Amino acid sequence: MNNTPKSLRLQIALFGRTNAGKSTFLNLVTGQDTAITSPVAGTTTDIVEKAMELLPLGPVLFLDTPGFGDTTELGSKRMERAGKVFDRADVAVLLLTADGWGDAEEMLVAEIRKRNLPAVCVVTQTDIRKPSDDFLQLLKEKGFESVIFSAPGERENVLNSFKAELLKVIPAERLIDPPLLGDLIPAGGTVLLIVPIDLQAPKGRLILPQVQAIRDALDHEASVIVVRENNFLPMLANLKNPPDLVVCDSQIVKRMAAEIPPEIPCTTFSILFARLKGDLKTLTEGAAAIQSLKPGDKVLIAEACTHHAADDDIGRVKIPNALQKYVGGTLQIDVCAGRDYPANLKEYKLIVHCGGCMFNRAEILSRLQAAKDANVPITNYGVALSFVSGALKQVLKPFPSVEKII
Repeated sequence: MNNTPKSLRLQIALFGRTNAGKSTFLNLVTGQDTAITSPVAGTTTDIVEKAMELLPLGPVLFLDTPGFGDTTELGSKRMERAGKVFDRADVAVLLLTADGWGDAEEMLVAEIRKRNLPAVCVVTQTDIRKPSDDFLQLLKEKGFESVIFSAPGERENVLNSFKAELLKVIPAERLIDPPLLGDLIPAGGTVLLIVPIDLQAPKGRLILPQVQAIRDALDHEASVIVVRENNFLPMLANLKNPPDLVVCDSQIVKRMAAEIPPEIPCTTFSILFARLKGDLKTLTEGAAAIQSLKPGDKVLIAEACTHHAADDDIGRVKIPNALQKYVGGTLQIDVCAGRDYPANLKEYKLIVHCGGCMFNRAEILSRLQAAKDANVPITNYGVALSFVSGALKQVLKPFPSVEKII
């Protein structure tokens, strides 16, 4: 991998009504013709993504959304798509023209406040019209203490002001990458990664969670040993000292838990991602709800990535089979993929989400909140597989705060 994954980038969403200058602002900030611009309202018809390095913030992903305020049938579909961006935004940028405040802006600000999103306000096209003092006072009353003024040909000034405002509103902890596993091992420690190579693995590469685990261990001055599932016991026997942590793919968790000596801490990639991307406590409580499932209950399998299902697909084959074996009967299984997420969550008895390596933390947390609002327990692939295999308590030992839940 040569670039930071989108899921690890700070995601900055641009919101505003049609022709507010969102795409022009994105082109100005990036210094490229990233988005098509036109005086015709509704030029942006889908989400435009642009990754870049925005120093000193680091790797970011801009999300340019279709404009609000389009009352056509197509416009409503655009708004539905744009609204979903709130689920993944780390920070919102409200763009509007001078003295241009109305229902669309009220709706956007209400959604920003509802989600407690850090927000920045940009007044565009100030070369054409300057904002009045009354308008600036209105923005202040709406919670925007500082306003950025943007006009073509002023890239450096606008960019510097924009970065300064972002640094003001974004919580400092969001700009620090949390550890995936580095805090679970001592400095100079050793991590043993058990990595099956199956049909889901990209040709010639490891999958993203495995790559991120290796990088995180190296960032924390640890040594990393990577072995196939048939070689981890011989490797343990050859080591002078036992590893400080063993991490395996969830599909072989039962075998690892049975064969790794109990004094060696072990967990799974999926459980590490449950902690990194979401809320391990919530997902563990969701796994405990598996014991209440009955034949005929509806279960939702939610995948973040889109792929053709293989014969041994973990989400569409292995997890449904494991759950049905556990409950002793047939379950009604629905599958959603990518950013499709049903609105009718209340009809499900359980949601089993993937590890979410393709989503950022904000989007996973929004899905956890949607499940909570619907009063439906939610867990993830690895936590669920560890539960039905009887290994969950062992692989939660590195996390004492949640181990007692099971």
